[in-house]
Amino acid sequence: MKDINIVLVNYRSRADILQAVESIMKDIAAEPYAVQVTVVDNSNNTDNLKEQLDINFPRVKYLNTGENVGFGRGNVIGFKATPARYYFALNRDTIIPENSQTIARLVKFMDEHPKIGCVGPKLVNLDGTLQYACYRFDRPSLLIKPLKQIRWDEKYRWARRRTERLLMSDFDHNETRPVDWVLGAAMVVRREVAETIGWFDERFFMYLEDCDWCRRMWDSGWPVYYVHDIIIKHRYDRGSAKIPGLFKALFKNKLARIHLISWLKYMWKWRGTHKYF
Repeated sequence: MKDINIVLVNYRSRADILQAVESIMKDIAAEPYAVQVTVVDNSNNTDNLKEQLDINFPRVKYLNTGENVGFGRGNVIGFKATPARYYFALNRDTIIPENSQTIARLVKFMDEHPKIGCVGPKLVNLDGTLQYACYRFDRPSLLIKPLKQIRWDEKYRWARRRTERLLMSDFDHNETRPVDWVLGAAMVVRREVAETIGWFDERFFMYLEDCDWCRRMWDSGWPVYYVHDIIIKHRYDRGSAKIPGLFKALFKNKLARIHLISWLKYMWKWRGTHKYF
């Protein structure tokens, strides 16, 4: 069994995947732990990603799903392919900083805190500025989350207030602490968690599967933590928010429609429940 299985899901993002994998391989070059890097390809190898990985990174396990099965299911396929003590869902648009020993430090943190079910590192933009990567189970804020995706938080004060609460912008992000949920762009989950509550809920094609999984962790007694001093760079494209305006976004932006569908599924699944913090 590996110590950690790092899974990246690809969909027409060959250059991003190769850059992310390169940063990982540099980080684990002197790694004391047994690490598996897994790329799950939802593009059916249309861009010859497998061949390039075989040349550049032969240690990487490549899995071709044959179709776009979504983010959550893609990760689950990758997790199940290699048993490990920890499973790391990592976005294709991330970069591990050089000489940071990020993977080793994540494993060490989890080893030293056996009661924690999941951790999310600090995410920063390429220029080093903070990204908000931990959130609250705040029902009013979650109710308006689709409006954030069409940037209403940039236009209306009431939407901005709710969005700021959702994003936990009021707390010092230079502090490691329990949080309601962490962004699925970078989340490390303990094997016992999956054995207890299962994996990502595959009914969520993309978006809010991270929120749902963390909520199930809390309900089963597995705390979720934000770790401030382990840092990963993240471009964070916000593909579902590229077209402003509610109706334009829904008609012209497929990702916005997917986000709305996932939000509806999530709100229905967790109707009547309450926040933790």
